Amino acid sequence: MTTIEKLLIDHILILDGAMGTMIQPYKLTEEDFRGERFKGHSKELKGNNDLLVLTRPDIIAEIHEAYLEAGADIIETNSFSSNSIDMAKYGLAENVFEFNFEAARIARAACDKYEGITPDKPRFVAGSMGPTTKTLSMSADVNDPGKREYTFLDMVDAYKVQVKGLIKGGADLLLIETITDSLNAKAAIFAMDECFEE
Repeated sequence: MTTIEKLLIDHILILDGAMGTMIQPYKLTEEDFRGERFKGHSKELKGNNDLLVLTRPDIIAEIHEAYLEAGADIIETNSFSSNSIDMAKYGLAENVFEFNFEAARIARAACDKYEGITPDKPRFVAGSMGPTTKTLSMSADVNDPGKREYTFLDMVDAYKVQVKGLIKGGADLLLIETITDSLNAKAAIFAMDECFEE
């Protein structure tokens, strides 16, 4: 039995809140999202909150610490859209492993900091995996019900890179969240299982 399973027998563990609404008050500009590293990138990057783990990790760490200060036992990584399918529209699909690794690393560092303050209260990192902007169960073209932009295995491959990055970065558990398409959720679970076997 893992530490988190033992703790859950005795009491409720508190999960943090939304990341996006916590980022909004910072009123970030296109330059904030680009940072130095992506200064010359060809596509607009404002609104790509996951990118902030590379360009403004200070903000992401500050948000994690605010939730831990408020009493959260589990904090989610800033990796909701960090998969190759979602990042393709920003021209950043090749950076997906790094996004997830850094998202987990930043969250783990925040947890370690607070565990240092109160060693009797362990904190956990939940690797956040969102739905992607595509659906496997329905066609995006009403005139062609059988058309799909991605296959089940495409989705599995996208999630596998995400899973590997989150685990390598220090996630304690993986959280499949906000998925309304059950086939997408199955692809995420299948990807996890394959990664665990590997």
